[in-house]
Amino acid sequence: MLLRDGPFLPLPVTSAALRPPPPAPPTRDPPPLTLLSLSLPSMFSQPKPKRRVVGLRRRWRQLVVEMGEDCAATQLIDANRAFNVDGLDRFLKAVKLADYGLSYAVVSIIGPQSSGKSTLLNHLFGTNFREMDAFKGRSQTTKGIWIAKGVGIEPCTIVLDLEGTDARERGEDDTAFEKQSALFALAISDIVLINMWCHDIGREHAANRPLLKMVFQAMMRLFSPRKTTLLFVIRDKTKTPLEHLEQVLREDIQQIWDTVYRPQAHEETPLSEFFNVEVTALPSYEEKEELFKEQVAQLRQRFFYSIAPGGLAGDRRGVIPASGFSISIRQIWKVIRENKDLDLPAHKIMVATVRCEEIANEKLRCLTSDKDWLALEASVQAGSVSGFGRKLDSILDAYLSEYDMETFYFDDGVRTAKRQQLESKALHLVHPAFQAMLGHLRSKALDKFKNDLEQSLESRKGFAMSVCTCTDASLREFETEFTDVAIQHADWNASKIREKLCHDIEAYAASVRGVKLFELKASYEKKITEALVQPVELLFDSAAEDIWASIRELYRHETENAMSGYSSSLAGFELDQSTFDKMMADLKNYARGVVVRKIREEAGKVLIHMKDRFSTVFSHDKNSMPRVWTGKEDVRKITEEALKFLAAMAAIRLDDQPDKIENILSSSLMDGPVIKDRTIEAFRDPLAASTWEGVPPENTVITPVQCKSIWKQFKVETESTVSQAISSQEAFKRNNSWLPPPWAIVTIAVLGFNEFMMLLRNPLYLAILFILFILSRVVWYELNIAGEFQNVTVRGIQILL
Repeated sequence: MLLRDGPFLPLPVTSAALRPPPPAPPTRDPPPLTLLSLSLPSMFSQPKPKRRVVGLRRRWRQLVVEMGEDCAATQLIDANRAFNVDGLDRFLKAVKLADYGLSYAVVSIIGPQSSGKSTLLNHLFGTNFREMDAFKGRSQTTKGIWIAKGVGIEPCTIVLDLEGTDARERGEDDTAFEKQSALFALAISDIVLINMWCHDIGREHAANRPLLKMVFQAMMRLFSPRKTTLLFVIRDKTKTPLEHLEQVLREDIQQIWDTVYRPQAHEETPLSEFFNVEVTALPSYEEKEELFKEQVAQLRQRFFYSIAPGGLAGDRRGVIPASGFSISIRQIWKVIRENKDLDLPAHKIMVATVRCEEIANEKLRCLTSDKDWLALEASVQAGSVSGFGRKLDSILDAYLSEYDMETFYFDDGVRTAKRQQLESKALHLVHPAFQAMLGHLRSKALDKFKNDLEQSLESRKGFAMSVCTCTDASLREFETEFTDVAIQHADWNASKIREKLCHDIEAYAASVRGVKLFELKASYEKKITEALVQPVELLFDSAAEDIWASIRELYRHETENAMSGYSSSLAGFELDQSTFDKMMADLKNYARGVVVRKIREEAGKVLIHMKDRFSTVFSHDKNSMPRVWTGKEDVRKITEEALKFLAAMAAIRLDDQPDKIENILSSSLMDGPVIKDRTIEAFRDPLAASTWEGVPPENTVITPVQCKSIWKQFKVETESTVSQAISSQEAFKRNNSWLPPPWAIVTIAVLGFNEFMMLLRNPLYLAILFILFILSRVVWYELNIAGEFQNVTVRGIQILL
């Protein structure tokens, strides 16, 4: 888990690393970050020629002088485990640690050799620990343990740079010092940086799991809990999300803690009582130098006021006063050196681990470049492959069998563990192809559903039933095809892909259902329009007296027919009740809207309809025969027919609600006197309004004011016709009055008595008079003298003469 000294590699800083430092106590302000970045040139931790390194060191000393502080780097423990007491005393005097009381923090770093530990500390704390010269090759740079003071950090921060673990110089068998130094760091530090490569996460020895386990065990026996913060610094972060890396690290630490033997007093003690675990990440120093510096500068901010509440070491315990720091760490190192339990390497296990891992990595590399695998992978990208699972199992079996043969004589536990890792990595390699095959199966099943649904609907089966049947068929085919894709080495299932397939099927079915419902609705709307528009128009053209009764009956009949058919058609969709009710209500409202729109359209031609109605009633009698004005006809009543039609057009009466429109129009336009004073008329006239009494505004078609205007125009246009009718009645009355006045009859009777008696005494005169009467009667009827007198009296006289 720890890194190799050398060029330092950064990773994105964690969310925790980016949080602002806790509120600072009222002490000295830290120097600005720009000074730190200036004091650490980009080349400082990179391998440079010797002349360049000398120049950088001079620049470093110059910057340290400018800052007014010196890190006073000193070797605390040498490579032979000897404690440098004199050097420690000189260091403590130089940094004046005794003056700080409890206001100081101790930070140390552990990690593999050549992992960039010294480089990281130099950038974080402004120290000048020796860094590896990459031009001379990777080798041990830091020997033993070095101590320095962080420059420009508040509070006073003591920094320990430890010798890297897994060093070639110490060999396989001498691992006691790295374990002792790690235990020493955990025992005296408030914050321990654990430097590790990103690609080592999850490994056993590379991640220093055995080392941490033994250190934890020893710490349980040797020291009381002091709440150390473990800050894992992941170097050279890859594309793997930091959250995943952090989760793995925390699980590893917890597993180590759970397997550590603990004294009875701490059997139930959780990890959080001893350690706070933090994780951060940095990018590659060599590849992304500027980004590395920027994120290290952000990480540096977390070490300001680190011991304040909320800081990195805000909840530390058992702090030794600064004046007793030297005695304390000397005693701790003495206890650690005398503990023999830390010197037992598992040589056999280590050899097995290394060799099995090498073989596993070799087999994985061979699998990656295997021709059969590459061909299978390419075929999967192009389309579905028959027998995919069988072919992939064959390839995996071949490499796992080779691994088993080559690792047969190694430790069974290690061999099995590495085999599981190899199998896991191999499955990770082939998993994208497996997912691609599932994608092909999903597309194939979805296409089948689409085709089957189309055919089912064309055969006029119910929509819901068709969807259900086609869905079952598609899912059965998907599951059947999946048996050919599944592999024996992994317990992979297609549940997520199946869920996505079901979701796609539901989405497609919903879209088709929407289209079909729209088409069905449009079809019935068209039927309703055709069934209502023209008949309503004909009813208005006929201008019948019971026009609204006819319209209501037509509306009810056609709407019921359409609703019945629509309901039967919707039944096949198995809609929920609320949706069904809404669609039925929408169709009913549409039918009403068709009638209302047509009525309002006909209202624009109301004057034409009134004149047509007037002309029909005025020119023909009840038997539809041409009217003959005899003087008995009521012209006013005939004119009222047009007014009744106007009243019928004034409002929508689909609900058969009674109203007073006809009475208002009749009383105001037929009976009311003409008032010349417009202001008084506007005040008293019931037609001087925009709505009808008792009629909702939405049902109003022609307002009272408009009715009055239309009636006036109607009267103007029909006035001559009415006048002619009245003249004809008067002429008829005059022409049909043949008897003289009573006084004339009496006079004739008195004066013509003698003549009358003479006729009675002489029958011949009476016969002659009778013959003349018959002749004149025939002439009268043949020449239609009476009709001519009805039209023009003079003309009748001329014909008679």
